[in-house]
Amino acid sequence: MNSINISINEPTKALNNLKSNFILKRIISLMKINKSLNIMRYNKKLQKRLNISINDYKECSKIEIELKPSDEIFGKFINIPDKEKEYYHIYFNKSKKEIKKYSLNKNDKVKKIKIIIDYHAKSFEGLFKDCKCINSIIFKKFYINNITNMSCMFSRCLSLEEINLSNYNTNNVTNMNNMFFGCSSLKELNLSNFDTNNVTNMSGMFSGCSSLEEVNLSNFNTNKVNYMGSMFLGCSSLKELNLSNFNTNKVTDMGCMFFGCSSLKELNLSNFNTNKVIDMGCMFYKCSSLKELNLSNFITDNVNNMNSMFYKCSSLKELNLSNFNINNVTDMSNMFFLCSDELINKIREKYKNIFI
Repeated sequence: MNSINISINEPTKALNNLKSNFILKRIISLMKINKSLNIMRYNKKLQKRLNISINDYKECSKIEIELKPSDEIFGKFINIPDKEKEYYHIYFNKSKKEIKKYSLNKNDKVKKIKIIIDYHAKSFEGLFKDCKCINSIIFKKFYINNITNMSCMFSRCLSLEEINLSNYNTNNVTNMNNMFFGCSSLKELNLSNFDTNNVTNMSGMFSGCSSLEEVNLSNFNTNKVNYMGSMFLGCSSLKELNLSNFNTNKVTDMGCMFFGCSSLKELNLSNFNTNKVIDMGCMFYKCSSLKELNLSNFITDNVNNMNSMFYKCSSLKELNLSNFNINNVTDMSNMFFLCSDELINKIREKYKNIFI
């Protein structure tokens, strides 16, 4: 909503504006419940009566997304629940008729798709899941802030090379589980504007992003996150990862967190709090470029799984496990399998065969 300026010199106009905006809020609130916001959009008499413009409507309810499909892969480009289809309006750059099945084939020759959402959806779960024909997704306008679920939102978008989320509002999102899972063509991802204050689940968030070379997580707030398992699983092109701002006080699952991050040469986890972690199985599995890893700050009192934790960390020469407590660990099988003889000998000597 636009702010209301009440002037002493114009009491009548100010009161009318105040009354109009109050009525507008009430009507829009009722329309959200009854899913009939389009009445506001197209009823000019109602707009005039309430002293509002189309921009007021847009600010309350509009999302605009631009898609660019691949030239080689065809298929569906969006998943819309049947009960909400009337609130998603799709336009093509050549005034092509809306494709009812939300799917493209080689005869369509569509270069750009504009999607307008004028419905207060609370979940974008699986919105583009398995939409393999999308090359680019750009969020141009995003006025609402009540989306709470983004799990699997871009899952298995195999052709996706560009995502622009700079206008995306994530204030109330709680679930980002598998959000970019399997986006194997994505090379970079800037999430510096993401507000993750309320997110509790980040498991598998970047899993399978095998071409991802850079991801900016500098503004991530992970204070409420419980699950980080498989978060970077299979990010084999990721050469650096700055997690210095991560708060892991509430995390219980770190299993497979860096599984297959074979290009990572260093990883600073000195700020990690692992007091509540139960699962560390396969955590650094096949991190074959890591040469040194200092885990002296790791508290493992509650951990029960360390299976394959350092499996095939073949370049690892220094590993500090000085504060590890394995009293509750029930599975340590293959913990150092295919690690170098040099590392294994050092661990045996330093920790007196506790781990091997």
